[in-house]
Amino acid sequence: MKKKDIKILLVDDEPDILEIVGYNLTSEGYQVFTAKNGIEGVAMAKKKEPHLIILDVMMPEMDGMEACEKIRKIKGLENTIITFLTARGEDYSQVAGLDAGADDYINKPIRPKVLVSKVKALLRRLKEDDGTQDDITKVGDIVINREEYKIVNRGKELILPRKEFELLALLTSKPNKVFKRETILDRVWGSEVVVGGRTIDVHIRKLREKIGSAHFKTVKGVGYKFVL
Repeated sequence: MKKKDIKILLVDDEPDILEIVGYNLTSEGYQVFTAKNGIEGVAMAKKKEPHLIILDVMMPEMDGMEACEKIRKIKGLENTIITFLTARGEDYSQVAGLDAGADDYINKPIRPKVLVSKVKALLRRLKEDDGTQDDITKVGDIVINREEYKIVNRGKELILPRKEFELLALLTSKPNKVFKRETILDRVWGSEVVVGGRTIDVHIRKLREKIGSAHFKTVKGVGYKFVL
């Protein structure tokens, strides 16, 4: 996908952030849209269907956490990457953000060159239809539709956040195989992006809640596996 076709939505209540970040991303060739609070951000996301949303956590009227949860419920935004801008404590922000449905987070204060590099790394996660994988696979009672980012578990349709979907797809690609934590981070989050050690654990917990805890086994000190 060419840069000029990639749409990025920036949501922040600070005009300076909108101007600086917007300028740097536009200069890179991306289409950039802005909103100054969560309510506007949700409306803009629904209208523009961006590939990436950069969402501030602390905003008036509707904060980033609530906005993220609402965006994740909008049909057509299943593949959208969401990352938070946050100046809050790393541990709280990361876990709370992942619970809200975000894929990653970026710490303030923002350095433009670092931000652009981070955005490029995030956008590498965009699904490319290269024909190397079947669009639909079945593992036990679970049907995985990669084209629509949709899961059907025992006849019940589930729309998972992007990283939960990719983690499930990875683990189910080889049932009973133990995937090391390092492998999971590299395959799901990408080696270019640094995420905290609790990231995988949060996503596994959410998958257990939605798919069934019996399917996901922890191998202490190593990683996780999917069992039928």
